Amino acid sequence: MFGDRRARVIAAVEAKSGGEWSPARLCEVTPDIVGVTGAGAMLMSGDLSQGSLCTTNSVTNLIDDLQFTLGEGPCIDAYHQDKVVLEPDLAHPATARWFAFTPKALEAGIRAIFGFPLREGAARLGALHLYQDKPGYLSDDQHADALVMAEVIARQVINAQAGASPGRMAEDLEATADFHSIVHNAAGIVSVQLGVSVTDALVRLRAYAFSENRLVRDVAEDIVNKRLRLS
Repeated sequence: MFGDRRARVIAAVEAKSGGEWSPARLCEVTPDIVGVTGAGAMLMSGDLSQGSLCTTNSVTNLIDDLQFTLGEGPCIDAYHQDKVVLEPDLAHPATARWFAFTPKALEAGIRAIFGFPLREGAARLGALHLYQDKPGYLSDDQHADALVMAEVIARQVINAQAGASPGRMAEDLEATADFHSIVHNAAGIVSVQLGVSVTDALVRLRAYAFSENRLVRDVAEDIVNKRLRLS
């Protein structure tokens, strides 16, 4: 049964994508295939987000920016817990979570949000998020189609990265992804200035951005352009 569904979803991807199987294009057609308002995917490594692989509109771009800044949200949980994360009513969740993420997400018009791990075998790559502008669970068919899309996107990331030089991101991924290079540059600057690890510097950047109610990208730009120095 799952094989039949996978074949149907892949046929739909082929038709909607025009035969283009880049991760960004797969992300772009996901909302139509699953039947949701928008979709996005984050790549993760260890405890840290590496940035946004793809987004489909300004709201999904904000979702990834918030998760990167705050270190919480559906993709973060789906990746670390290695399971699907479902929040059908962000305004009235059964279990309170994402205390920093939720108010800003609601303000952007997000009413339901879901995270699906991106994995290929034992390799965990990140997570796919789907959102809806009205509350409600995904139907069984939507849920199953989302699982297939997460599998297909993960496989394409692996395939793209297989041809890259060691330690480098594949050109096909870098061309459309947002890996927050300015944030990592700023973390390097803060690391040197404060004598802490780059990981700790990134934590401090996020903490400062949260305390100032700003996106970490905006704080990073100020640091790189020498308009701000963290103490």
